[in-house]
Amino acid sequence: MSASSRIAAAPTPRPSYRISDLAQEFALTTRAIRFYEDCGLLAPKRDKRTRVYGERERVRLKLILRGKRLGLALSEIGELLDLYEVRRNEKAQLTAFLGMLAERRTRLLQQREDIEVVLAEIDGIERECRRRLATADRG
Repeated sequence: MSASSRIAAAPTPRPSYRISDLAQEFALTTRAIRFYEDCGLLAPKRDKRTRVYGERERVRLKLILRGKRLGLALSEIGELLDLYEVRRNEKAQLTAFLGMLAERRTRLLQQREDIEVVLAEIDGIERECRRRLATADRG
């Protein structure tokens, strides 16, 4: 074995991000990122007083924002993230996520139905108001 083949390859450095890097990438304020940290959803390492975010935090932030877009509560998002962290079990995480999505769909469908009822009521009231205005103009 030659000397050059015995030299271990230097580990490739893991990417790290400053809070401002992530804020810019995801169009967030640094305050929002610190809020997610306060909620226990992110756990950056510290270098003295500076937060150092790794790829794990970047991915978690992406998942947090996806969950928010879907209308999940931060507590629900935290449950999903924790499921994967604790068990490293994608099946459990996906099963829980499907349950949350089904609940969210049910709530949204109910809201849509409620909105349609209110819109129909507005249409009826609007027609009645226009009819009464037309009658008042004639009289």
